[in-house]
Amino acid sequence: MEKLYDLPIENNLTYGRGYVYSLQYHIVWCTKYRKKVLCNGMDEKCKELLYGLAKDYQFTILAMEVMPEQIHMLVDCKPQFMISDMIKIFKGNLARRLFLDHPELKKELWGGHLWNPSYCVVTVSDRSRQQVEHYIATQKTK
Repeated sequence: MEKLYDLPIENNLTYGRGYVYSLQYHIVWCTKYRKKVLCNGMDEKCKELLYGLAKDYQFTILAMEVMPEQIHMLVDCKPQFMISDMIKIFKGNLARRLFLDHPELKKELWGGHLWNPSYCVVTVSDRSRQQVEHYIATQKTK
């Protein structure tokens, strides 16, 4: 039987039971009213919490930067997860924890919402992955 395709020896594919995948997403979401509240150590706390959530739900964060008013992430996930569910997990759990740890945020962001309800998701190919990683890494210098 002849091969139908050749896979390169080095690839970014992940092998699961009965499937092979490579799914990376560049995700961006903003604080409500684009208020610059993710600063003074809160940015590092966000990163710590997001890495913990990723570990709990078996997502892989390949790159991340927390800006005062937005979060950029490059995430690799299994095909079983819907992207909208992954974002709900990140945004919901992070908001809950930040409001518990920093009740002063509720004064700054009335209505009990930390995040703008919208978000941006862009699929990332193997060819554009390095560009996206560089873009996220240089966010704070812009």
